[in-house]
Amino acid sequence: MNTEKDFSPLTPNIVRALNDKLYEKRKVAALEIEKLVREFVAQNNSTQIRHVIQILASEFALSQHPHSRKGGLIGLAACSIALGKDSGLYLKELIEPVLTCFNDSDSRLRYYACEALYNIVKVARGAVLPHFNVLFDGLSKLAADPDPNVKSGSELLDRLLKDIVTESNKFDLVAFVPLLRERIYSNNQYARQFIISWILVLESVPDINLIDYLPEILDGLFQILGDSSKEIRRTCEVVLGEFLKEIKKTPSSVKFAEMANILVIHCQVSDESKLTNDLIQLTAMTWMREFIQLAGRVMLPYSSGILTAVLPGLSYDDRKKSTKEVASACNHSLMKLVTPEDDEEEDETRSQTSPPQEDSPPKSQEDLNDSLNASQESIGLSKISFFTPASLDRAQVTLDLDGIVQVLDRHLHDSSTGMMTRIAVLKWLYHLYIKTPRKMFRHTDSLFPMLLKTLSDESDEVILKDLEVLAEIASSPAGQTYNSGMCDNSDKTELQVPEHSIGQQLVVGSKMADSSPSTPSMNSYFYKFMINLLKRFSLERKLLETRGAFIIRQLCLLLHAENIFHSMADILLKEEDLKFASTMVQTLNTILLTSAELFQLRNQLKDLRTQESGALFCCLYRSWCHNPVATVSLCFLTQNYRHAYELIQKFGDLEVTVDFLMEVDKLVQLIESPIFTYLRLQLLDVENNPYLIKALYGLLMLLPQSQAFQLLSHRLRCVPNPELMRTLDDSKSCNIKRSNQAHVDYTELLQHFDRVQSKHLEVRHQRTGRAEHTDRKLAL
Repeated sequence: MNTEKDFSPLTPNIVRALNDKLYEKRKVAALEIEKLVREFVAQNNSTQIRHVIQILASEFALSQHPHSRKGGLIGLAACSIALGKDSGLYLKELIEPVLTCFNDSDSRLRYYACEALYNIVKVARGAVLPHFNVLFDGLSKLAADPDPNVKSGSELLDRLLKDIVTESNKFDLVAFVPLLRERIYSNNQYARQFIISWILVLESVPDINLIDYLPEILDGLFQILGDSSKEIRRTCEVVLGEFLKEIKKTPSSVKFAEMANILVIHCQVSDESKLTNDLIQLTAMTWMREFIQLAGRVMLPYSSGILTAVLPGLSYDDRKKSTKEVASACNHSLMKLVTPEDDEEEDETRSQTSPPQEDSPPKSQEDLNDSLNASQESIGLSKISFFTPASLDRAQVTLDLDGIVQVLDRHLHDSSTGMMTRIAVLKWLYHLYIKTPRKMFRHTDSLFPMLLKTLSDESDEVILKDLEVLAEIASSPAGQTYNSGMCDNSDKTELQVPEHSIGQQLVVGSKMADSSPSTPSMNSYFYKFMINLLKRFSLERKLLETRGAFIIRQLCLLLHAENIFHSMADILLKEEDLKFASTMVQTLNTILLTSAELFQLRNQLKDLRTQESGALFCCLYRSWCHNPVATVSLCFLTQNYRHAYELIQKFGDLEVTVDFLMEVDKLVQLIESPIFTYLRLQLLDVENNPYLIKALYGLLMLLPQSQAFQLLSHRLRCVPNPELMRTLDDSKSCNIKRSNQAHVDYTELLQHFDRVQSKHLEVRHQRTGRAEHTDRKLAL
């Protein structure tokens, strides 16, 4: 530095000492400067004061020489001390050169700059608040300084500044938040510690309402919560905990909607560290639970995003038990927000100004996936922009049903979805069909194939929930009014009724519904469901073998058993795959005869006293003809013993196979079961039940010498007075108890049995012929 230059009012001795390499000499010069400035203050000579500060800043603090810079820093601090309470008038000139030295490459000089600023701030106190942002910016850099002395000095300055902010009521939070939002995304641990400590301080000041600006910094807080430092994570947890307490105290002033998407992101955040990932997810889920409970329907526009985040958590194991419990609470609370008004509030005005919703294309899966899979990495608030609600007005929130259904459908399609998640998805679908049936039926065609496929699930509980949804679809009154040209596109969706089934069967079904008050009416989806269920059983025989009986029994509980059996019999009557028809009839017959769920239907068929029961018997009989043994058992159930005997007489013309004999064996076992107690008791009345005894002897003659043969033979030996087993005249053989039986044309039924068995025989011959032809080709 040129010592000959005029630095007045600074004396040459002061200038020389400020440039000295020894700290003690620079300190002496600082004392002289302090004395000089005090004199100017006493004289109220602000011009000279500014001149001194300007010289110290430009000629010393910003000098190229390191010792001069050190002298300038201590000189500026001396000026501030001398100015005392008046230092606030010169703070800009005092602070700026010091902050510039924060970026110096010399760690000692950065330390002196920190020391100088500490003295300036200590004197000015509250007067520094208008310059808080530049001070905070400088301190945030020093917080990450590699030199421990500099870091220690910055911590002292930081504590001083926090004390000033805490005791002042003039802090400009509005001006500070943008800087805080920028700095909160720092990846440096020390900078994060600095930021989080300031947020904790500001949150503790009663006059500073930081909760209003929480949407600006919440994402950054969750980023910090994922820090590898345990201490930083703990501090961040405390900060988030304090914010949540404040939210619970004053929910009316909280901007829930602006923070919903942030929570959605962090509920599904993915991070390299499993520990931090679990902590972020649990914390975000906890916040989400509180938001749903506090904000209520305000959260409905974000339902699809919330479900995307929450549903996977329902399948977590015990290692993430806490997250699983919170996810379950979120899911339950969100479901309760959906009410019947969500089925009506999509105004009638829109129907007058735009086409019906079902005619407009729904959101594409790709579009939804793009938004659901928005960056789960380290991102800023500027990137959080999906799931924008239609309205933030608490009174006019709209349920994003399209988005919800697509999320649910996506989870059903995903083979990796856990069992509890699948159950929750099905509960949601059932709930939506109950609360918003009109809107949900717009999605039924797209949901139906996957609901059918879910019947193959490994879990019984999943299948039960799936059946509840399908049963609600089939029986909901909303399905009566929602047609949308379904029969026009029968070739495009699995849900459609085949053309050959649309006419006759639906007429029969409607007659049954009209004629039987006990039978609840089903909508147009019911018959479609039965058709597609049987189609699935046909294509997936293992499903029929392992779960067929279970599925049908549950459907009989959820819907009306008479409707189930009547519709399936109608459909099987037209079945072209005769082997499947026989197998399906055998399954249905076993269910009818053995399941407790079918008790009422068995009683209805037992006497055939009404026209409806007679019509049902005829309907079942025509399909049961696909399986001769099942047809006989149906006759036993309905006490048509003479007809059973006549059928057994025709068995001699049938091909007796091992499978056939096994079915007869099972029938004998059923006769010994509680279901046929009334039949066994009727053996005591030989005079009025001769055809029953003859039918049983007919079965006995069909059986080889087996355990079933012995069982039935022993039973028949118990029949009293065998001489009474002669056939009586037709006029006397009618059972008095059955004199009021509905009229049934048994001759026509026998003819139908013959026709069906002829078809089966023809199919077997064709199959045998093809097999022989194949064998000849192989031999050649």
